[in-house]
Amino acid sequence: MRLVDHLRELRRRVLLALVGIAVMTVPSWLLYEPVFDALQAPVLAVDDAGLTAALTFTTPAAAFDMQIRVSLWLATFLASPWWLYQLWAFIAPGLTPREKRRSVLFLVAAVPLFLAGALLAWLVLPNAIRVLTQFTPEGALNYMPATDYVRFVMRVVLAFGLAFLVPVVMVLLNAIGLVHSRTLLAGWRWAVLLIFVFAGIASPTPDPWTMIALAIPICGLYFAAVGIAAAHDRRVARREAARDAELFGPEAPA
Repeated sequence: MRLVDHLRELRRRVLLALVGIAVMTVPSWLLYEPVFDALQAPVLAVDDAGLTAALTFTTPAAAFDMQIRVSLWLATFLASPWWLYQLWAFIAPGLTPREKRRSVLFLVAAVPLFLAGALLAWLVLPNAIRVLTQFTPEGALNYMPATDYVRFVMRVVLAFGLAFLVPVVMVLLNAIGLVHSRTLLAGWRWAVLLIFVFAGIASPTPDPWTMIALAIPICGLYFAAVGIAAAHDRRVARREAARDAELFGPEAPA
């Protein structure tokens, strides 16, 4: 395909992904109230603990804007199998039939890992809100603009979800022959450093424990991806050696 054809295909896949998210916005809109109740639960828990805290809507249109934001955010998660499929469909035409079969594992693993990362962020969130609100001076009231609070939650949850997709991308690149497992393993020190830097930036609290809670699972997934890639490379090497032995006999090149 020419470059312009690749760009057209990319535009088509992006549009299809956006259409899928837009469709899932309808059920997300209907689920707004229970989802918003869950979002503000950590803030209400802080208020119940004795520190006055509440979400506030600072403009007449803020509540409506909030419902749109939450609906789109939830729709992104509900539509994750669809937009991840669009990512795979953009790459698939350039793959051989065998590479296509292998890359299907990308979809099988990507959706649960993305949702697992988001779930981890959701579990960390109440502790993050509790720690951050403890810095409120005595006698002060912690009234949070609802828009800023939800934007904060969205950023953290999406960052965790996307971070859990990185090992899947590594395995996919190895499966289609673009990256060797030795290359992935050789850069493990830089990878661990970058993972902890990312965790420090994405972590919603200044304490080290939340950063470690994010970094350790990603490091584990990174080394698991390297192990899967190494096993794949060994299978490929054995298959090539057997083919060379069949073609050239005992004098097959090493």
